[in-house]
Amino acid sequence: MDESYAGLPTSHLLGSVPAVVSEDKDKNTTSYEAPEANLQIFPPNNGGEKGRGYQTVGSTSETFEQQPANNWRGVFNISSYTQYFNVDTDVVLNRLLSSLYPHGGDFFSKIDANPDLYGLIWISTTLVFVLAALGNCATYLMEKHSDSSTSWAFNVSYMNLAAFSVYGYAILVPLAFYFLLHYLGSNASLVRFWCMWGYSLFIFVLASFLLLIPVEAFRWIIIIVVGAASSCFVAFNLKTYIEGNDIVVIAAFLLQLALAIFFKVYFFP
Repeated sequence: MDESYAGLPTSHLLGSVPAVVSEDKDKNTTSYEAPEANLQIFPPNNGGEKGRGYQTVGSTSETFEQQPANNWRGVFNISSYTQYFNVDTDVVLNRLLSSLYPHGGDFFSKIDANPDLYGLIWISTTLVFVLAALGNCATYLMEKHSDSSTSWAFNVSYMNLAAFSVYGYAILVPLAFYFLLHYLGSNASLVRFWCMWGYSLFIFVLASFLLLIPVEAFRWIIIIVVGAASSCFVAFNLKTYIEGNDIVVIAAFLLQLALAIFFKVYFFP
C-alpha cells in the first residue's frame, strides 16, 4: 500500500515547490563599476575653479603672489618691489662694510645677483635724523664753547633741510646718471645705481658723531676725509661699471664731495 501511494504524481498538489533550475557557473555575470571619483581640495585656492569654491586635485594651482605684469600697472603693484628688499642682515652688513673700503671697486659685482633698495631707504632715513639731531647738538656745543650763557634750542628747519637734501640727492643723482649714460649709449641699471649711491651715504652717518667735537679744524679734516672716501667709492665702482667715460666718473666724484661739504656747512657750522 505504501508503494502505491508513493507512485502518485504530486506536482498538481497545493503547496508543492517546483524544482530549482541550476545555471551554468561559467556564464558571465554583469558587474557594476563605480564612476571615477573626482577628488577635490578644501579650502579652495583663490576661489576655486570657476568660482565654485573648490579645486580639483591635479589641476594647476594659482599661487597667492603672482608675477607682476610687464606693463605700467606693475609700477603700482607692491609685489613688483619685493625682490629689491629680499636681503638679510648678513648681506646688508657686508654691503655696509664694502662701502667703507672705496679702493675695491667691486661693489657692483657683489650686488649683481640681488641689488636692493633696502639700503637706499633706511640709510637715507637714518642720515636725515642723524643730521637733524646731531646738527642741532653740534651747533649748540659750538655756541656754548664761545658763550657759556647760550641756552639749548632745537632748530626744526634742520629736519626739513636734511630730508630734502638727502632724499633728493639719493634719488635724483642716480636717476640723472642713468639717463645720461643711456644717452651716451651705455647699458646702465637704475636699481644698481640707487643701491650703490644709497650705501655710499653710510659713511656720513658715522662721521656725524665725530663732527660733534667742537673744534672747527678737526671738523673740516673729518668731512674732507669722509667726503673723499665716499667720492672714491662712487667713482671707482662707477669706473668699473662704465669704461671709457672718465668725465662722468669725475662728475660723480665732485658731486659726492660737494655733498659732504654741504653737510658740514649747513648742519655743522
